[in-house]
Amino acid sequence: MTDDRKNKELRRKDLDFVHLRTMGRGMSQTIVPRNRVRLFGNPLLEALTVISAPAFIALWAVGLPAILVFALMCAPTLWAPLLVVAGLIGWTITEYALHRFVFHFDARWALIKRVIFIIHGNHHADPNDPLRNLMPPIVSLPVGGLILAALVSVIGPEGAWSFLGFMTGYVAYDLVHFACHQWPMKGRFARILKVHHMRHHHLHARGNYAITGMVWDRLLATRIGDRRERV
Repeated sequence: MTDDRKNKELRRKDLDFVHLRTMGRGMSQTIVPRNRVRLFGNPLLEALTVISAPAFIALWAVGLPAILVFALMCAPTLWAPLLVVAGLIGWTITEYALHRFVFHFDARWALIKRVIFIIHGNHHADPNDPLRNLMPPIVSLPVGGLILAALVSVIGPEGAWSFLGFMTGYVAYDLVHFACHQWPMKGRFARILKVHHMRHHHLHARGNYAITGMVWDRLLATRIGDRRERV
């Protein structure tokens, strides 16, 4: 067997290793925890930290068209497509940077450690909780509002178009993230997305930070490849 064929076989086996380890071959194994990781003692606050997939889809099925209407009303422009693409690219960079430098920040102070656990660490503690695989609106809506304000203040009203691209990227990211944990993800590209993220959870948390913008892991040397390349 040639070296090239051996390398391809090793990659195939590594994909199977991660896929079987996490979700099973061709089978969805959604795990609903009996005792969900509790973040707050207050039941109201705790309820605000979860969201179901149907509720998430319903929220953004309204939210994204609303942003589009807002952009059309406030800043009709021929530059809209380019601004939307810029927003999409901006999201992929933000996704990577947040995951690498904020969500996995090695904090020393107990308070900061607690905050990081609330916003992301709990997901690593219980990665297959279907109600915590999507960002709840208690976080996404206020943060989205701040991003819109920042874009409009820097670009002007046309910033609404970049915001549309940014939030479209965010919604796509969150749905892909949910699918990686809850669905079998059949098909070549879907399988690549899933295995890329599962390696982050099951091989090494200090790598494969991107979910939809995987190119950044390659460009910034944080990609976890097959088992011979593990960090």
